[in-house]
Amino acid sequence: QVQLVESGGGLVQAGGSLRLSCAASGRTFSSYAMGWFRQAPGKEREFVAAISWSGGSTYYADSVKGRFTISRDNAKNTVYLQMNSLVPEDTAVYYCAGRRDLSSRLKYEYDYWGQGTQVTVSS
Repeated sequence: QVQLVESGGGLVQAGGSLRLSCAASGRTFSSYAMGWFRQAPGKEREFVAAISWSGGSTYYADSVKGRFTISRDNAKNTVYLQMNSLVPEDTAVYYCAGRRDLSSRLKYEYDYWGQGTQVTVSS
């Protein structure tokens, strides 16, 4: 069992940056692939980024490629999402998720979810 807690969300102006963190409980964090997803009001939850258990492989949605960076620190049981050059379209609740297997872009393949953290980008 893994529990995930996101933090770092907030209000930022367009062009600004935020770093989200996702702290995981449990001693098996290093064996989990992790992902970030987001959900804007009235829209489905969508894939943002994913990282393999080792951190050696990363994947991004086209809409955030080159602006967002996913990383992890297995010693701290934490995964991060560095978000730069934010635009109003990035406004959403951001969720981290974990799964025991390879990285995935598909939300239904993740077993564990955090409660989410709100990111609001003003124009």
